[in-house]
Amino acid sequence: MNKLNEVTLSMIDFKSIVQEIDELNETYCEGCFVKTQLRKESGKPAAHRFCIEKCTVGEQLQFLGEELLKSSTRA
Repeated sequence: MNKLNEVTLSMIDFKSIVQEIDELNETYCEGCFVKTQLRKESGKPAAHRFCIEKCTVGEQLQFLGEELLKSSTRA
């Protein structure tokens, strides 16, 4: 595979990963009741910690973020 094809493939990977992150965020995170309640009761850091450590959507977002980093380092 030549360098141009590798870059094109990386950009496609990058773009599709970003789109998937956006879709997950729009579908599940925006307007999330649990996140909203935790922010009211315990503050933004506690809500963020919940999303990162206990939410399955947060776990998926972390995985996609790691894939995004891999994709950008291949370019």
